[in-house]
Amino acid sequence: MQNIFKCYMCDRNAVSSEHVPPKNLFPEQKDVGKDYRQYLITVPSCEIHNNHKSKDDEFLMVSLAGIFGNNSIGYLHKFTKVNRAIRRTSNRLLDKAFTKRKHYHLKSDNGFLEVIWGTPDHTRLISCFEHIAYGLHYHHLKKCFKGKIKVLLGYLHSEDKSNNNFVQFIKHQAKIDLKDIPKYGANEDVFYYQFSNPDNYGTYLVHMRFYGGIDVYGSFLPEDKQEPYDLGIAIANACDEVIFKVEDKEYRVKNANKPLERNI
Repeated sequence: MQNIFKCYMCDRNAVSSEHVPPKNLFPEQKDVGKDYRQYLITVPSCEIHNNHKSKDDEFLMVSLAGIFGNNSIGYLHKFTKVNRAIRRTSNRLLDKAFTKRKHYHLKSDNGFLEVIWGTPDHTRLISCFEHIAYGLHYHHLKKCFKGKIKVLLGYLHSEDKSNNNFVQFIKHQAKIDLKDIPKYGANEDVFYYQFSNPDNYGTYLVHMRFYGGIDVYGSFLPEDKQEPYDLGIAIANACDEVIFKVEDKEYRVKNANKPLERNI
């Protein structure tokens, strides 16, 4: 009797398998001199959650590979496979990945380095990483996640200093929480992940790192758990500014739901 697997994201029967993260994020051997496509993670997927994702996978590849702070593997991937894909589509992939795009050429020891500065499609990025988080949950915990997932992009820089402070606070706290948690992934230079242990409310965290410098976090709240009520957070929501302290570091975050100034 043939086993029938369910999709990693829904209750439909699986018809194929999905790479998590997408296979195209892993460089080809011909480009970097090493095979980073061994032992990739796959999960069962229905037609909707696999066959209709190829454009999102290309979008994510273009959005990540050349980011400042990546390791040499990420840069090599950008200047080989990613650039080939961009040329093949006559820059349409760049148009979808970044709005208000500007190109700069910075002088380096080896000549000039092209830098692209623009506004990423935040909503689409969140959707891509939600899919990856679902897939990792299925692979790591051997079950489809039912509940709420919230994704935080720890690598984007905002013009809002307060928002940047909040992201840095989350990264700092996550680093402490995950200090002794093992890393999973056969190609850590390209990708690895960590799952935290559930807290007192039953929520838990996945940390995803790409190319040695891109951090993404996903929090899981199972459907059988209530949204945690935290008195400290409730008080913070009533304040104009909150100061989070982690070890010897302070992070000042303005409450976006309150006006920055009061008329007296």
